[in-house]
Amino acid sequence: MQDVTRPSDTPDFLNHERPPVPDMVVPRAILPFHLEGRPVRGRLVRLGSLADALIGRHDLPNDVSRLLGEALALTAGLAAALKFRGSFSLQAKGDGPVPMLLADCTDAGQIRGYARAEGMPQGEAAALLGKGYLAFTCDQGPDMDRYQGIVAIEGETLADMTDSYFQTSEQLRAFVRLACRRTPQGWRATALIMERVAAGGGIDGQGDEEADEAWHTATTLAATITEAEMLDDALAPEQLLHRLFHAEGLLVDRPRALSYGCRCSRARLAGVLQGFPESDLDDMAENGLITMNCEFCNIAFRFDRGEVRGGAGRA
Repeated sequence: MQDVTRPSDTPDFLNHERPPVPDMVVPRAILPFHLEGRPVRGRLVRLGSLADALIGRHDLPNDVSRLLGEALALTAGLAAALKFRGSFSLQAKGDGPVPMLLADCTDAGQIRGYARAEGMPQGEAAALLGKGYLAFTCDQGPDMDRYQGIVAIEGETLADMTDSYFQTSEQLRAFVRLACRRTPQGWRATALIMERVAAGGGIDGQGDEEADEAWHTATTLAATITEAEMLDDALAPEQLLHRLFHAEGLLVDRPRALSYGCRCSRARLAGVLQGFPESDLDDMAENGLITMNCEFCNIAFRFDRGEVRGGAGRA
């Protein structure tokens, strides 16, 4: 089998083969639900073995891996609430020892992510990210306006930061619980996300006393969920939701799949290289080869310098 990461006889701009990454799908990764007659809708996201496949490609400290897993589950859950074509992403930039955190999910459920760490940092999201911003972006391609919400990083955990985003940017009441850790079966990551909605399906930030009480009851019940329950492969998503909301008119919708979603290829990276001036390409080359790393799948692609023609700065 041809190694697509190395130069070959196929021109780079025509080589769209995927690198050797897992061909993995979790069919029931996202379970949407709502509570009948109550202003509550939500999603339970369980990445299962997909979390281990995504996190395991990166040599990161334990707490940074945990943060990455939480970001992956959260991004998938937020994307599942939207009707869009393209990709939805979470990006955190700060001045802490993890200056970059990124996860994205397509409308088809292809998910990927990475974190950049300096040293061996430990702690919750606030200690890892430091001061900076959190951005949620829905990108539907060049022919559509890109929607983006940006808030300052506030709160100790990624769930706290997301709640701050909902309150300040979306003016929406939400509940977010995230869990990620390495289990005997590998890394596992889960998100439980709920939003308060109006009776007609629209967003309802205020509402009457009865709706307030229903929302309070739902969030109180949701807060009883434990990390062990969230990450237990043997506990089916329907069973977990039943434990929480069986007395609240629980209605489960059709589950959605998630898959390993790195979308890199030689053609894509070759296009990036062609944007550099020839002098920069010369500086990148070592022993006649230019090496480009895909941050998401952590695979190095090698290009023959003699075959790469720069574009920027040429006469």
